[in-house]
Amino acid sequence: MKKCRITVMRKASYPDLSQQYENPIEHACDLEEGQVFIANGWEQPEGLCRSAWDSMSPFVLALSHGGGNFYDGWMKDPRSAMISCNDGFRPVSFLIEALEDEAE
Repeated sequence: MKKCRITVMRKASYPDLSQQYENPIEHACDLEEGQVFIANGWEQPEGLCRSAWDSMSPFVLALSHGGGNFYDGWMKDPRSAMISCNDGFRPVSFLIEALEDEAE
């Protein structure tokens, strides 16, 4: 099983949707663009929010076990995936890449 690099690529925000539909919350997300996490096989990296992990974990599982080429050529690099968390008000996009390093 391989390790996977998870990079925060972009954070978006839709304040109009938040204002119309979301109950006010003071704090939503600590992630920063460019932040990198390393998944040791299929283990959730420390500091990565649960909601984001729930969205990406099937792709990390597949990539860590040598899978890839999702949706018949979706990504230029078949050993990667671009996944967003499921927060419809503040989605975060992540690039997931299989590494050559073996998981511990």
